[in-house]
Amino acid sequence: MTSTTTRSRPPRRVAVIGAALVIYLGTAALFVAVASSMLGVSRRGGGALFGERIAIVELEGLIVDVDDQVRELRAYRDNPGIRAVVLRINSPGGAVAPTQELYGAIRRLREAGKPVVASLGAVAASGGYYIAVAADQIYANPGTLTGSIGVVMQMANLNALMKKVGVEYVVVKAGEFKDVGNFARPMTIEERRILQALLDDVHGQFIAAVADGRKLDRAVVRRFADGRVFSGTQAKALHMIDELGGLEEAVEGAATLAGLPKPPRVIGPRRRFSIVDLLRNQLGLTGLATPTLPLLKTPLYLMD
Repeated sequence: MTSTTTRSRPPRRVAVIGAALVIYLGTAALFVAVASSMLGVSRRGGGALFGERIAIVELEGLIVDVDDQVRELRAYRDNPGIRAVVLRINSPGGAVAPTQELYGAIRRLREAGKPVVASLGAVAASGGYYIAVAADQIYANPGTLTGSIGVVMQMANLNALMKKVGVEYVVVKAGEFKDVGNFARPMTIEERRILQALLDDVHGQFIAAVADGRKLDRAVVRRFADGRVFSGTQAKALHMIDELGGLEEAVEGAATLAGLPKPPRVIGPRRRFSIVDLLRNQLGLTGLATPTLPLLKTPLYLMD
């Protein structure tokens, strides 16, 4: 019995090792397939994982947190296989500092020798347009809403309402202007002057960025930098954009700037997994917006 058991062990061991190897190879193949799908690696007319490519980076919605986009741009800047980047923008604007942070990341990418083309979607206004002017070229559809070169700070004055309901709001402060914008009292003339000077300064930064990015005189930019929104056709007439066209045309333009054959290999935008979006899709609630907290700490906006 002992000798028979001993002789049967090697075949079993080989079978176990073989099964493990099959499972390992299957898992590896599945991982490669999923990774390729998530990266969105594609070539119009054929797939490819290697070679010189163009990457697409998406900017969607309100500009508040741009850490993901900045990381993507840095990774593509350091990746020798990426020859150019197309930034797809669908945004009405957002907070000033994140907008300027992403603007700087695009400029650094260009300084590394990699062209950047901005593709404006349905809306690329205010902060969305601020980011676009950092690119080498800007494409927009004829009906794209863009421009809105301005800055806004909005605050409520609930003084009359609080008196009516008998609520007293008490503030203890050290520093005369520490509670500037207090919703429980009217704004003083000096407070309004201070805030207006702040907005004028940021507005001047916006104008300077547009003038520098579009190679226009600042006096020319000031003529349309009054907060107005323009269509893509109007923007082209004002030299705010370079060409009329969608994402496909922007990719072709990036290929030309990078000296790549057409159609170029393309890495699609990275899709960020969200359990909220997953549940919303499963429950058929795609039309409902995700609730967000008010941005009380960032009241200065570049947006419509």
